[in-house]
Amino acid sequence: MSIQWFPGHMTAAKKKAAETMAQTDVVIEVLDARLPMASCNPMIEELRVFRQRPCLKLLNKADLADPVVTAAWIRHFQTQKGVHAVALSCKKPGDVAKVGRLCLELAPHRGTSLKPLRMMIMGIPNVGKSTLMNALLKRRVAAVGDEPAITKSQARYDLNDHMVLVDTPGLMWPKIQHPDDGLMLAASHAIGKNALIDMEVASFLGSLLIRRYPRLIAARYGCATEGMDGPALIEAVARRRGYLIKGGAPDLEKAALALVQDYRDGALGRISLETPTSRAAMLAEHARRASEPPPAPAPEEETSEIESVPADPEA
Repeated sequence: MSIQWFPGHMTAAKKKAAETMAQTDVVIEVLDARLPMASCNPMIEELRVFRQRPCLKLLNKADLADPVVTAAWIRHFQTQKGVHAVALSCKKPGDVAKVGRLCLELAPHRGTSLKPLRMMIMGIPNVGKSTLMNALLKRRVAAVGDEPAITKSQARYDLNDHMVLVDTPGLMWPKIQHPDDGLMLAASHAIGKNALIDMEVASFLGSLLIRRYPRLIAARYGCATEGMDGPALIEAVARRRGYLIKGGAPDLEKAALALVQDYRDGALGRISLETPTSRAAMLAEHARRASEPPPAPAPEEETSEIESVPADPEA
């Protein structure tokens, strides 16, 4: 199943973002450090490149991500034209304090009372844009919650006498091209519940975690991961925690939700769902499949048409 989620208000949000981009000096794109490319909206890239605006990519929730992998992603983004990337946690004031300075470095011709630096915060739902906005302004101006797409309209704020911030709604794109991206986004709570199947997301997440972080899984759930896949991990979690239904069968639905929540909360440890290498491999496989000719239609079964001959009554 390929997960898709593009609520109606996002069409208007995209149009408004395109209009505001014309009066923006720097785009602050907030990404989830655990899945930086899967959480990178191609529409945002398209809008900022069209207007030739520099971009500060903030890999938020870096305290939940694998630090070695995050460092590799920072190096990856730093090679892109007009882009500066930094890993941080929007919940840490010391991390947030450097955002303004980094934006000024990307647009040194702005940042005075006559020409204030105009910054637009963008990103997909639930990556921490509102948390960043509140931290920058040092007061609560944007609603923060554990559900995607809480912010539904733009808002403009004066950070000081030489800096202006525009907060934008979380913006998805109409079609998620790669199924794994949709599953990673769903596992990380960037997609509404009505667009996903919990068991499918948990099975995908479980298989990925067993493959990349078997020691963390074994430490958390006290189970041997050798030869185990995602569904088997969900069953092991159910039995380990006593999630049972009538008759003693494992409550797989409850265990699936518990596994996903443990990942979201960081209870499993510092985890990244994708690396630059795994991303390149996924794209290469996608390109290979796209280049293959479609399979030939199966030949129709041949049927022998035997003329019916009446029986000889004298035989």
